[in-house]
Amino acid sequence: LSLSAWDYTGIFLLVKLHRKELSGMVAKKTVELLVKRGFRISFAESCTGGLAAARLVEVPDASKVFDVGVITYANEAKIKYLGVFEETIEEFGVVSEEVAGQMAEGVARANMAQVGVGITGIAGPTGGTKNKPVGMVCFGFYVDGMLATHTMQFGEIGRNAVREASVEFVYGTLERLLGNGE
Repeated sequence: LSLSAWDYTGIFLLVKLHRKELSGMVAKKTVELLVKRGFRISFAESCTGGLAAARLVEVPDASKVFDVGVITYANEAKIKYLGVFEETIEEFGVVSEEVAGQMAEGVARANMAQVGVGITGIAGPTGGTKNKPVGMVCFGFYVDGMLATHTMQFGEIGRNAVREASVEFVYGTLERLLGNGE
């Protein structure tokens, strides 16, 4: 079997469309869970550049649950708008669970939302180190007063693929965290 470049392009586009469709289904489930619990959600994003909030806005009824989405790429913005402590950045680095947690809690508290999501990472292709390689993304989830943090190593799969994988992880995790509170 021999495939041309056009065949590969078509296959790639189908896989990409299917992944976005699946991610949209999980975002829809998240909206349903937020509505059911009477919760509002806010996002603080760095490496995803607003992609997680954008995915939520694609869902009908998102306006019932979505408060604020903030893109805080610079350290100073994380400190000023989200209340991340400069000492936390100095001690753990901006790509850390500690910073992601403070981002999540900060955006939720600042906007009186019951749910806050913080995302910080290294999408690549540059910026990685031995201890914090390209594809490393840290997440914070502040849900109804409880904080959970996670780190994922997506690898060097490409800048936009890291961003997409991060959004998929966010909505999968939100579905689990919100579903557990029923």
